[in-house]
Amino acid sequence: MAKLYLKRINIDRILNGHPWIFDNEISLVEGEYSPGDVVEVYDYKKKFIGKGFISPKSKIRIRLLTRNKDENIDENFIRNKVVEACEYRKRIMDISSCRLIYGEADGLPGLIVDKFGDYLVLQSLTIGIEKFKQVVVDVLIDIIAPKGIYERNDVPVRELEGIKQQSGYLYGSFDPMQQFEENGLKFWVDMKNGQKTGYFLDQKENRMSIKSFVQGANVLDCFCNTGSFSVHAAFFGAASVMGIDISPNVLEIAKKNAELNNVSEICTFKEANVFDMLKEYDEEGKKYDVIILDPPAFTKSSKTVGNAYRGYKEINLRAMKLLPPGGILITSSCSQHINREEFLNIIVDAARDTKRKLRLIEFRGQAKDHPILPASRETNYLKFAILEVR
Repeated sequence: MAKLYLKRINIDRILNGHPWIFDNEISLVEGEYSPGDVVEVYDYKKKFIGKGFISPKSKIRIRLLTRNKDENIDENFIRNKVVEACEYRKRIMDISSCRLIYGEADGLPGLIVDKFGDYLVLQSLTIGIEKFKQVVVDVLIDIIAPKGIYERNDVPVRELEGIKQQSGYLYGSFDPMQQFEENGLKFWVDMKNGQKTGYFLDQKENRMSIKSFVQGANVLDCFCNTGSFSVHAAFFGAASVMGIDISPNVLEIAKKNAELNNVSEICTFKEANVFDMLKEYDEEGKKYDVIILDPPAFTKSSKTVGNAYRGYKEINLRAMKLLPPGGILITSSCSQHINREEFLNIIVDAARDTKRKLRLIEFRGQAKDHPILPASRETNYLKFAILEVR
């Protein structure tokens, strides 16, 4: 097994539990290895730190798996980690729909598994976990007994690992458009063509949190995607819901989801650019009692945080202009490069420019099936705020 030695640097981040070691932190390599192999990591004093997968083409050169020198990283290790991840979900929540495995937070770097009823969607985003993909599939079949497993590895990040993009069936033959339940409601998921794994499970608990704010309200749901917040709002008693998204494909599914839950008369969906639509509504003098902002990540790199800051500020600013005094702004960010304090500062800046006052009612994060490693900011990415705008 190859050995890698770190430079004479501050390694508190790693010792505190962060699982990543970057290419510029390594000074010496002893022995040969292939991409995705397990290697041993030592500090500059040759003190053992851990074992992990090595990705020679990635800036994240090593993803640690264990800090125990005597622990073998083999099929049995992977199996145990998969079982532990699934048992954790069974212990804390209803697993009819949930994220069964969340990468580094479950000790399985690069592995994502989402469960939608009787079907699973899998992503293996690192070359190390890709080598164990069949082991993962076999374990999931044993302990979850799904009717089918679909692979959504059609993501560019795999190319940074030196592995090709691909998607398709890993187990079973089935229609990739399936129904599942969330919070007592029914939704369609498009496992083949939907964004990422087809549906955003990280907002599952946040969708429940809007109940007391939307009853009897006229609601504007921006970046509505397949209508999950819209349908929840309508089911919880909203007087009307307008969902806006730029993608006609997701809006077709949103309409089906409204029909599925008998709220089609309450929900209306419109294909439009949210930025343009908010500006147009402001010019028309429209008002909404509740506005939901659930945009995609405006930045996936620390280099573009400035642009993201401006984007988040603009949509929050424009939303505030459409709210009457006492209106409710429900706003979120899924960018890991913007933390809670920065996100709240963006909202405060927007309120200042619109001469509005805010009261933070509740601040939330991702659902419990997306556990957070305290030492790893990257696992703590979702910010979700409910505010009163005066």
